[in-house]
Amino acid sequence: MRDLTAIAVLWQREMIRFFRAKSRVVGTLGMPIFFLAFLGFGFQTSSVPGIPAGIDYVTFLVPGILGMTILFSSTFAGISVLWDREFGFLKEIMVAPVSRTAIVLGRIAGGATTSLVQGVLILLLAVPMGFPLPGVVPFLAAVAFMLLIAAAFISLGLIFASNMKDIHGFSLVMNFVVFPIFFLSGALFPVENLPAWLLPLAYADPLTYGVDGLRGVLTGVSSFSPLLDFVILSAFALLLLALGAWFFERSESA
Repeated sequence: MRDLTAIAVLWQREMIRFFRAKSRVVGTLGMPIFFLAFLGFGFQTSSVPGIPAGIDYVTFLVPGILGMTILFSSTFAGISVLWDREFGFLKEIMVAPVSRTAIVLGRIAGGATTSLVQGVLILLLAVPMGFPLPGVVPFLAAVAFMLLIAAAFISLGLIFASNMKDIHGFSLVMNFVVFPIFFLSGALFPVENLPAWLLPLAYADPLTYGVDGLRGVLTGVSSFSPLLDFVILSAFALLLLALGAWFFERSESA
C-alpha cells in the first residue's frame, strides 16, 4: 500500500510541475511543430523513395514526429533526478519506508503521462495540417505505443542520470545518444532507405519499433506488423525499466 501511495504522490508531483510551467508546455511543442510544418510541407510534393503510393509525406511524417516528441521529453526527464539530488529532495525520498522500485515507477509514471500529453497535443495539431483524424481504436493503439516509448526512454534517461552527477554533462551526453536514436528510427524517412551497414543499428533501436507501430496503427502503412512492433517495444521497455531500477538503486545506496 505504501508503495502504491509513493507512486501516486510522485506521479502527482510531476503533473503539478508540468502544468504549472506553461512555458515548458509551449517549449516542448515548438520543435515538433516546426519539424512537422517545414519538413512536411517542404517535401509534400516530393517523391520520397519507400513511401507507398497514396500516402503523402505529412501523413508519413506525423508518427515520426510523435516518436521524436516523446523521445526527447522522456530521455530528458532523467534530468529531474539530478535536480532532486542537487536540492536534497531525492535524499528525503530515499529515507521514506518505500521500495526503490516504487520510486522508479512513480517517476516513470509521471514522465510517461506528461510525454503522452505532449504526444496527443502534437497529434491533434497535425490534423489541421492534413493528417487524417484517427478513429477511436487507432487512437487508443497509438496511446499504448506512446506510453511504451515513454517508459523505455525515461528508463534510459534514468540509467544515465543514475551514473552522473553533473546536470550540464547529462544534457551533452544525452544529445549524443538521442539524435542517433532519432535519425536511425525511420522517423523522417523509411528505415529501408538506410545503407545496409546501418540497418542492424536501426533494428536495434527501440524507437524504430515505436515509430513503425505508430505509423501502422495511424496510417495502415508499416515495415512490420503493429503486433510485432508492440511485442518488441514491450520487451525493450521492460528491459530498460529493469536496468533503470537497478542502476538507480545501486547509485543511491552507494
